[in-house]
Amino acid sequence: MPHYMIQASYTPEAWAGLVKKPQDRSRALRDQMKSVRGRLVSFYNAFGESDVVVIAEMPNDQAAAAFSIAAAAGGAVTNLKTTKLLTAAEGLAVLRAAKKAKYTPPS
Repeated sequence: MPHYMIQASYTPEAWAGLVKKPQDRSRALRDQMKSVRGRLVSFYNAFGESDVVVIAEMPNDQAAAAFSIAAAAGGAVTNLKTTKLLTAAEGLAVLRAAKKAKYTPPS
């Protein structure tokens, strides 16, 4: 299954709720990802541009997009970014294909 990196920041209201009632959000995400036939691979709390970084397996791009849209629509996160990840082998195949691709930059 394809892998995706999902990054998000909590809203101030979400932070207030987590401070008031601390919880392990990875457990909730694990169950919620099953609704789109996905699987949580890893969950990280972070500091910096994103508050949460998730690696997930999803059956396809549509499932990844559906999960991300549902998460954004929930209102607890902002700056949500979903990035499709390529394995080293997939990256190598892309580089080989790029070598054969025809492209002329604008002049």
